[in-house]
Amino acid sequence: MASQVFLHIGLPKTGTTYLQSVLWDAKTELAGDGYLLPGRGHREHLWAALELQERPNLERRHPKAPGTLARLVRAVNRHQGPAILTHEFMCGAGRGQAGRLVESLAPAEVHVVITARDTLGMLTAGWAEYVKNGGTKPLAQMRGERLGGQGEFGWRTWDLAGVLRRWARQVPPERVHVLPMPPAGAPRDQHWRNFAGVLGLDPDRYAAPEEPSNPALGVVQIELLRRINPHLTAFRKPVDRGTWIRGYLAEGHLVRQEGERLGADEAQVAECRERADRAVGIISRRGYHVVGDVESLRVPPELPPRPHPDNVSNAALLESATTLVAEMLADVRRIARDNPPDMTSA
Repeated sequence: MASQVFLHIGLPKTGTTYLQSVLWDAKTELAGDGYLLPGRGHREHLWAALELQERPNLERRHPKAPGTLARLVRAVNRHQGPAILTHEFMCGAGRGQAGRLVESLAPAEVHVVITARDTLGMLTAGWAEYVKNGGTKPLAQMRGERLGGQGEFGWRTWDLAGVLRRWARQVPPERVHVLPMPPAGAPRDQHWRNFAGVLGLDPDRYAAPEEPSNPALGVVQIELLRRINPHLTAFRKPVDRGTWIRGYLAEGHLVRQEGERLGADEAQVAECRERADRAVGIISRRGYHVVGDVESLRVPPELPPRPHPDNVSNAALLESATTLVAEMLADVRRIARDNPPDMTSA
């Protein structure tokens, strides 16, 4: 049986892809240090996170997706040292679902690790991620509900207070670790160092990438993508959304265009402040272990002016779109040159 199990449950958009990339790239080194990262890759932990929430039709993602959670738990229970399960969508599990997972790992010492950021940043970054995954609803319509019926995009996974209420009661307070994202100007690997410290790893033994794994789009570019998405009716499977909408369009092309960070409206800012204050209050009252500045989880009283997606001009959208078309045409020419037609059969 595992001695310790670290459940890194999110939140989304809190450097999780960065941290997971360090872990998966160092799976051999982790094993050398006695740590188990079960499964063959990141997507198995994604499948497990969705299965934990009892999501239907997992076989549509992959024939081997159903049963992944049980397979990973069995591997953890066979291991003789510490183990790590990590996916940001786990934080969307209900209280009963979280409790059953913790019980299935007994008698291991289970730790819940939550990476976090201020709630306004969660809203804007989370909505942008929703659009990068094919979403079409404007930011102005984000009023507490799940977006597009996808539980990972909405306050269920973005609201730290709600996640703490569902997950933190499953283990003693000293085994709940909250890691606010480091502030601007901190060393590039500070997030990894904080995370590694909670896991009991020597951060210097593992190579952390210099650049973020999931770069952000500017407000014009994300609004352009939102307006493109309704036309992408042939790209609705998860693999298509991930490969073509998020991968090719967003992170392959639109991210190259320089853009301003997006902002929310006054009502959304007020809601984010209320949610953030509630979360900080819970952390303070219950005495959870915090690595970093808990006050950084609040929405600052003074915010820099940032454009709202609804206010992006048609001229700005047109400039971004024409640049995108030109780059895509260059891609088509390159592909044609690399794969010339076979004229021998003509």
